[in-house]
Amino acid sequence: MPQALREKAKLLNRVRRVRGLIDAIERALDEEKGCPEVLHLIAAARGGINGLMGEVIEDHIREHVVEPTKPSERVEGGLELIDAIQSYLK
Repeated sequence: MPQALREKAKLLNRVRRVRGLIDAIERALDEEKGCPEVLHLIAAARGGINGLMGEVIEDHIREHVVEPTKPSERVEGGLELIDAIQSYLK
């Protein structure tokens, strides 16, 4: 399997895990589970999203900043990364 397909599969698996956690939060709320259980599920979902963001940021840095196909893409890749991080941290 080419590297890009392995990366895609890895990212999709992360998304599916996050989706499962979001579904678990919904079920817990629907079933009126206690606050501690809901809070743990929310923390796990947040951790999953942070992990996914970290993977995508790393891939972007490697592909568009460290080893771009054209030198001019390095600046553009860096600016895109800055925008994405600023949006994420809002």
